[in-house]
Amino acid sequence: MVTLPQLPALVVGHVSHSRRMPLRHRFRYRTYQWLVDVDDLPRRRFSASDHLGPGTSLRANVAAFTKAQGVPLQPDDRVVMLANARSPLGFVFDPLSVFWCLTSSGELRCVVLEIHNTYGERHAQLARPDANGRFTLGKEFYVSPFFTVNGRYYVTLRLDAERVSVAIDLVQREHRVFSAAFTGRARPARRLTVLKAALLTPFVTYQVWALIRIHGVWLWLRHLPVVRREPHTPPEGVR
Repeated sequence: MVTLPQLPALVVGHVSHSRRMPLRHRFRYRTYQWLVDVDDLPRRRFSASDHLGPGTSLRANVAAFTKAQGVPLQPDDRVVMLANARSPLGFVFDPLSVFWCLTSSGELRCVVLEIHNTYGERHAQLARPDANGRFTLGKEFYVSPFFTVNGRYYVTLRLDAERVSVAIDLVQREHRVFSAAFTGRARPARRLTVLKAALLTPFVTYQVWALIRIHGVWLWLRHLPVVRREPHTPPEGVR
């Protein structure tokens, strides 16, 4: 059974990336994300059009996707999302959003990982983690211009009252070539907490967008080969 923190919450922590080959490159910086119940969203911070599809609500989008993948949600299921919120000007960029789909008794039915790249494309995959929050997925989406679309992701998720974390390793040709992680503690999204997070990490969604490009240019200047991007067809339930 999943024990949730008080929602909505801010998960304040750090994100880290580590590229192991053919060039070594790593970084770590402070950031935060929102943890919310999609049926009880903070006003003006989230839009259904930002995630999965053009449905009338975030829940409708998640339900349409899981049903298309063979896992229909029940009316009393709860869906909890870890994601970036829109800025006051309406901009949002979310490299990875995670949806935990829970039964009415708090058991995990499935998780949905939604990925956005910097080319305006999005993709999603459904998984059923084991008791330790672990699962593996095939790489199906062009994210970094320096990695081919093959290999497997090895993912570990944690969601409880003490900590929220997402850890991902990309394995290609039996080598762990890349790791990414976000970990932090959930704090109730009271006005003072939100203000403090915004002051310590200002313009967070712009920061994510800019840092991806800055690190990409740095890798390009180091002559890391760029992989050609092919047109992407999203899975059923994603538009």
